[in-house]
Amino acid sequence: MAILTIEDLALTLQPHQAIAGLDLGTKTIGLSVSDLGRRFATPRDVIRRVKFGVDAEALLSAAEKEKVAAFVIGLPVNMDGSEGPRCQATRAFVRNMEQKTPLPFVFWDERLSTVAAERVLIEMDVSRKKRAERIDSAAASFILQGALDRLASLARDGLSA
Repeated sequence: MAILTIEDLALTLQPHQAIAGLDLGTKTIGLSVSDLGRRFATPRDVIRRVKFGVDAEALLSAAEKEKVAAFVIGLPVNMDGSEGPRCQATRAFVRNMEQKTPLPFVFWDERLSTVAAERVLIEMDVSRKKRAERIDSAAASFILQGALDRLASLARDGLSA
């Protein structure tokens, strides 16, 4: 498995391959998957975190089911651009995944993705209880949609495979 930039991912992806977006939390992993045309991010059920081995198995099982070719994982950078303990935990998670899968990972700055996801859920009049259940996958969709939009931009500029 490799850690790629979004530009490197654009050069390695084949047509009609889905990508997964991840919002790594302490209790759950929000999951979103693109369509095969890589235009839209669709939220999936969250993965409840247990311990790394179980979490990795659940994530890879979902990836296999969805025929995922790569992961875009949110990197929780502080508003000032610095990296704190949550960034370190995310990087450690990806390093540990290197032993488990050949699928590449792309780090994606996730600043304000959860805030944006919550605003959308509020606008949709989703109850507070249901928002709590859906927020992580909605945030994963925002992360993935940002990456999909960047991939589309790179393709328009002729910088993809």
